[in-house]
Amino acid sequence: MAQNEIHDPEIKSQTSSQSVETNNTKSKPSSLETQMSTTSTMIPTTSWFTPKRLLALFCVINLLNYVDRGAIASNGVNGSRGTCTEGGTCTSGTGIQGDFNLNNFEDGVLSSAFMVGLLVASPIFASLAKSVNPFRLIGVGLSVWTVATLCCGFSFNFWSISVSRMLVGVGEASFISLAAPFIDDNAPVSQKTAWLAIFYMCIPTGYAIGYVYGGLVGSYIGWRSAFWIESVLMLPFAIAGFVMKPLQLKGEHSTLVLISCKNSAKMYDQFSRFFNDMKELLGDKVYVVNVLGYIAYNFVLGAYSYWGPKAGYNIYHMTDADLIFGGITIVCGILGTIAGGLVLDFMSNTLPNAFKLLSITTFIGAAFCFGAFLFRSMYGFLVLFAIGELLVFATQGPVNYVSLHCVKPSLRPLSMAISTVAIHIFGDVPSSPLVGVLQDCINNWRTTALILTSILFPAAGIWFIGIFLHSVDRFNEDDEQQESNVEGSSTMPLLQVNAGEISTSTQSQEP
Repeated sequence: MAQNEIHDPEIKSQTSSQSVETNNTKSKPSSLETQMSTTSTMIPTTSWFTPKRLLALFCVINLLNYVDRGAIASNGVNGSRGTCTEGGTCTSGTGIQGDFNLNNFEDGVLSSAFMVGLLVASPIFASLAKSVNPFRLIGVGLSVWTVATLCCGFSFNFWSISVSRMLVGVGEASFISLAAPFIDDNAPVSQKTAWLAIFYMCIPTGYAIGYVYGGLVGSYIGWRSAFWIESVLMLPFAIAGFVMKPLQLKGEHSTLVLISCKNSAKMYDQFSRFFNDMKELLGDKVYVVNVLGYIAYNFVLGAYSYWGPKAGYNIYHMTDADLIFGGITIVCGILGTIAGGLVLDFMSNTLPNAFKLLSITTFIGAAFCFGAFLFRSMYGFLVLFAIGELLVFATQGPVNYVSLHCVKPSLRPLSMAISTVAIHIFGDVPSSPLVGVLQDCINNWRTTALILTSILFPAAGIWFIGIFLHSVDRFNEDDEQQESNVEGSSTMPLLQVNAGEISTSTQSQEP
């Protein structure tokens, strides 16, 4: 073979420089292939940076993102307004809500403010991924996140903390849009959903740790310190985004090279490509149905995550609502998310099977959560709610698997970005303030929680429709431009394992 192209998903590394030199002597490289070779310096050459370590790195970053969301929702950081009795006895407020004297609607806006930045920046970062190395974009985003959380701690009124929360969303946008495609590129083909499940397991885990973290830090050293500590913890990862050798995404090799060769390309071409990609994406029925179900699902989960501790405190008089909700969420989130990924891999990770799992687990989980809020006993509520959360969190791996595999590789960053924008702008952005308004009107947290939970049933119904749609897994479908311009060029894996594994695998593929 003149130049081996390694397709085995178990091999997530690039071949040694000696092997590349030998292959290049067998055929004279074209000018484009010569340009492609310059991009090889963008691929890690150390054996330390393995796929599993990449997964671990992204999991820690994702965990910190959601620790922040859990912290601002915790009673220790979020706090409560001051109250006065008819007898004239008043108690001072606590946390953000107490310091800035926010009503429930304004308090809910803090959650939505974060999402505004995320929504605006996600498509921008996804579009830039075709002209700027995605790994560097993640570094930029994490840097913005680090500065923004620092500013949250220095905020002095409602508007200052709202703007800071918007910037936190901008910072997270690059990571949310690009991390999942990186993981999907490097996961073994028989474990793709499980790897995605491990990554998305950090959502409930982060929220749960954030509840506990925010409750403890906010109660003992003040809510501002919670944000300052988060900023310090994220700083090393922001720096790593710039100093580590960057990675490339599947389907992006040729685009990066062609753009680097045409520095004089007009902005019109960028916008034209973006709108063409959007047209193709929104014309995919499988993708649209998947995202619609995810919107309804996220509407409920977003409000749960923000108002859950406060609702539990008021309905069941939980003295340690942050710890209780945090404990349930971390256990059920981890078990449910991993179980969902493993079950789909066991069923064989196909798009119809993903929709089956999404619809069944969401429907049964919704029934348990709805029944939980009907219980008068706190212990009965905790048992049913835990089972419901276990089932509901099983959707995290499958729903993102569908978003990544129903589109061609070059559209995956945009697919994840638009999915993120949609589930937030129509899901948890309006849900937190609307639930606050509903609670202000009826003043009954149990009724509010029941109304909110019932929205999970339509989510299950939408995903059920996806089972009957014609769907094709397009993970291995190369961009037409990439096939025509980069045919025969090196498509070596991004990450490196030891040379012995590469040699053995390469020999096994030779005719």
